[in-house]
Amino acid sequence: MLPPLLFHPLPQQRVWGGRRLAQLYGRELPSGEPIGESWEISDRPGAVSVIANGPLAGHDLRWLMENQATDLLGDVPSADGKFPWLFKILDAAETLSLQVHPPPGFPEGEPKTEAWYVADATNDAHLFAGLRSGITRAQFREQLESGQLETCIPRVPLNAGDAMFLPSGRLHALGGGTLVFEIQQNSDTTYRVFDWNRTGLDGRPRELHVDQAMAAIDFNDTEPPLAPVEGNPRTIADAPDLFKVEQHILSAGSTLELSAGLQVVAVVTGALEMGNLTLASGDHCLLPACLGPVRLRANSDTTLLLTRQ
Repeated sequence: MLPPLLFHPLPQQRVWGGRRLAQLYGRELPSGEPIGESWEISDRPGAVSVIANGPLAGHDLRWLMENQATDLLGDVPSADGKFPWLFKILDAAETLSLQVHPPPGFPEGEPKTEAWYVADATNDAHLFAGLRSGITRAQFREQLESGQLETCIPRVPLNAGDAMFLPSGRLHALGGGTLVFEIQQNSDTTYRVFDWNRTGLDGRPRELHVDQAMAAIDFNDTEPPLAPVEGNPRTIADAPDLFKVEQHILSAGSTLELSAGLQVVAVVTGALEMGNLTLASGDHCLLPACLGPVRLRANSDTTLLLTRQ
C-alpha cells in the first residue's frame, strides 16, 4: 500500500519571478535568482519530483508511474504514460507573457487546461484573460503589430482567494504582484503572443510564437469571469475528464473526511494533520488511489485546495 506522498519542490528561474516563496513558505531558493515557479508535483522530462517522506523517499514520480501506476492512479487515466497533473506555485513579481495553450486536436504541442488560485496579492494585482467583446481576429492582429494589445484584453483585478479557470485556447497572462497555486494538465506547451517588449534573462527578447498562438486562441472566448466565491466546499475549476479543484475552509480542530481515490491536497494557509503527517502552508500531498479514505484535521484555521478527477 502506497502512503501519502510528499515531494521535494523544484524551483524554476523565470525572468518575471521573485523571492516570495522564501518569505511566505520558508523555501530555500537559489541565491539571487528570480524564482518564478516551484514545481510541487511533476512528472516532466528533466523535472521529475522526488519523494521526500516515508519508505519510498528518494524514489521519484517517474519510478512510481513505471512500477506502481495502478496503485497510484486507480481509475484516473495517465497522460500518455505520465502522471496526469502538474502542480506549481507561481510567484509573479512582474507580469507573465501574454500566452495561450493549444486545445485538443491542435496539430502540434500538448493540450493544456489549467486553473489558478490566488494565495497572495498586492494592491494592484491583476490578470488578463480572454478577449474584450467584439474584438475580431483581424483587430487583434492589427493591435498586436502596433504594440497595443492591452486594448484587446480584459484586465481583471485580483485579491487573495480569487480563482480563474483557464481552458486550453484561452488567452491569458498573470499580472505582477500575485502568488498563485496552479493546477494543470501534465503539459508544458506554451505559445507566447506578446511579452510586453522586455528582454529575457540573457538580455535578448524571448521567443514569440505568434502564428501558433493565433491558430490556438479561441476568439469566441470573451470577458471570462473569475470563479464564483460562494460555497464551502467551493468549486474553482471543473474540467470534465481532466480534474476538479475545490477550495475547503476548515476551522481549527475541525476534520474533513476524504473518500478513496487519487487526489492532491494543497495547503494554502494554516496547517493540517493527516495520520502521522503534518502539512504546513505551501505543502502539496499526493494521496494514492490505493490508500483508502483519509481524515484531515486542521491544527489552525486552514484553507486547502483539493484536486481530483
